[in-house]
Formats: sequence, structure tokens, C-alpha cells
Amino acid sequence: MTSNHLLIFLILLSFTIHASHQEIIDDILGSLSKGVTFFEKQFRNINLDGVVGYIILHVQLQEATQSWPYSDFISLSQRATAVSLARRLDRCISHAVRALRETDPKYFREFEPILDSSFWTLPRDWSSTDPSLVYSSLKSAECYDEQLSDKCMTLLLGTWKDNGTPCIVTKSCRDTMTQFGCPHYSLSHQLLYFMIGTMKGCSKMLKGDMRQSRINTTVDHYQRIFCSNMMQSNEDIVKNGFTGQTQDIFIENILLCGLAGFSDFYKSDWLQNILTWQDREVGCFGKEDDFAKIFGEELLESVHRRVKRREKTLTDGCSSHMTGVAVSALGGYLNFYLTEQDITKRPLT
Repeated sequence: MTSNHLLIFLILLSFTIHASHQEIIDDILGSLSKGVTFFEKQFRNINLDGVVGYIILHVQLQEATQSWPYSDFISLSQRATAVSLARRLDRCISHAVRALRETDPKYFREFEPILDSSFWTLPRDWSSTDPSLVYSSLKSAECYDEQLSDKCMTLLLGTWKDNGTPCIVTKSCRDTMTQFGCPHYSLSHQLLYFMIGTMKGCSKMLKGDMRQSRINTTVDHYQRIFCSNMMQSNEDIVKNGFTGQTQDIFIENILLCGLAGFSDFYKSDWLQNILTWQDREVGCFGKEDDFAKIFGEELLESVHRRVKRREKTLTDGCSSHMTGVAVSALGGYLNFYLTEQDITKRPLT
């Protein structure tokens, strides 16, 4: 192939990738528009986890609009849509936060720092998970209870009491949050614990760990271990088929590990799965009527047994938590497709 032919090939390849990305971005923005409309109607009823999801989406939309890489007509129109969504969220989030303060003041106070968009940071560099870090076996039950998990988070945030000192790591918290072999929501909460500590600026989270076998294990390494196992979990879910319960943890894994900078979670076929799980009319995710049609009534009970803090099924049957997680995961996909120009790092198919 001559140099001219190679140049033409690269130009055509770049154009094809750009056009493909634009179609995907259209799909994401369409889904997010429905999700934001749902939030505008239901913000008074959505729980704290769900509101946090929309706050993360707001951060992602702001980042997207500030760094939009393309300048053709279609891309500028897409950017205008993202700008509009960010503005709508900006107006609505303050009302949702106010509602949380009124309806659940204790829980609100404990997690108030993560309700500030300035708390959340987005990845600047991408990395990939490591299959060699996958556990040889998993524990049969979750490794944590909600009370301990919440307590450990508040010790990091400094909200365990009024004017509390932040970045406190107790032995029980450290042992629980660094335990290997944990499944499902325990695993994602272990990752979230380290992410919150990092964003809070807790630089000595592992201080006091006297285990010789962990002497060289850093926060970054723990995050890679957890996300490598969350990748395996998602691949197992895909292989075994989705249920209402596994959809939620599947999306949560994508959200958290995407935020942690692991680009291999942004698979295009996984995106297509998420898009199909949105209720087209209402705009939410995890609607019980939809689960019943697809999986049958007997599986709905498992959704309610989920290990998730204060899940709230709304009056229209939507899952508050799953909706917040889904829209913020989609925001992660949007930024990935916008910022990843190197075709060798595109989402795996």
C-alpha cells in the first residue's frame, strides 16, 4: 500500500468511526433526555442513592460540553442537547437535595458531602482490568452489612458526628473493605469505599495495616483487584442471562469501574443492553411491570431482597437506585466516546 493509499484509508477509517460514534451518542443522549424528564417529575420521591446518580450525570454532562471534540453540524447539535440536559439537571438537583434534607435529615447529613457535584472527579487516564487478579472462588454470602458500610463511609467523610474528623479508618472498616473473595454489592461497595476516600483526599487509608502479605498493596491496586473481579462478575451475568437483580449490579459495576478509569467496562454491546432496559414511556429503569413481562412475577421478589441501602420503588414501579445508577453509567459512556480518539482504545465489542 502506497503512502497516499494509506492516508486515504486512515481518513476513511476516521470518518467511519466518527459517524459510528455520532449514532451511539445520539442513542445515549436520547436515553438521557428521557431519564432527565423522569427526574424532573419524580425528584421529590427519589432516594439519596438515586439523586447521587443524577449528580454524577450532571458532572459528566458538564465535562462533555466543555471538552466536546467535534465541530461539525451534527456534533454541535448534539452538544447543544447535552448543554440543555445539564441546565435542566442544574435546576432540578437543588430541589431534589432540599427534599432529601426534609424527608431523611439524619441520612442526608451523613452523606451530604457526596451530594455536592464538586466532590466527584472523572478519570483523566484509562486503564484496563487484569484477569489474573480474579478470585479463584467467591464467598457464598455478602461480606458486609449496611450499618457497617454506612459507618465506614461516614468515618471517611467526617460526618460520623457534627464537625467530625474525616479520613478515619478503623480496623473493622479496613478489614471489611480489603477482604478478598466478596461477591456482588459487597465488592462494589469495597471499590466505592476507596473511591470516596480518594476523592475526599484520605491519603493514608491503608495506614495501620500490619498484614505482611498486603505490605505493597496500594489503593490503586485494590481498585484494580476489585474492578477485575467486577468485570468477571459482569461477564458471568451476561453468560448466565439477565434478571432484574443482576441488571442492577451489572450497571453499578459499569458506573463505578468506569469512574475509576477502567475503559474496558464501556463495551458497546453492554451499552445496547442498558438502553433496552429503560422504560420508553416513563424514562426510568428497573420498572417492575417490565420485569414481570420479561422474567415473570416470581423473579420480582429477588429484586426486593437486594443488598442496597434504602432502595425505593416509586409509585410508578420504577427503581430509584437503578435509575440513578443507569443514567450516570450512560454519562460515563458519553464521555468515553467523546474523549477516546485513539481507535486502539475503543470499547471492546
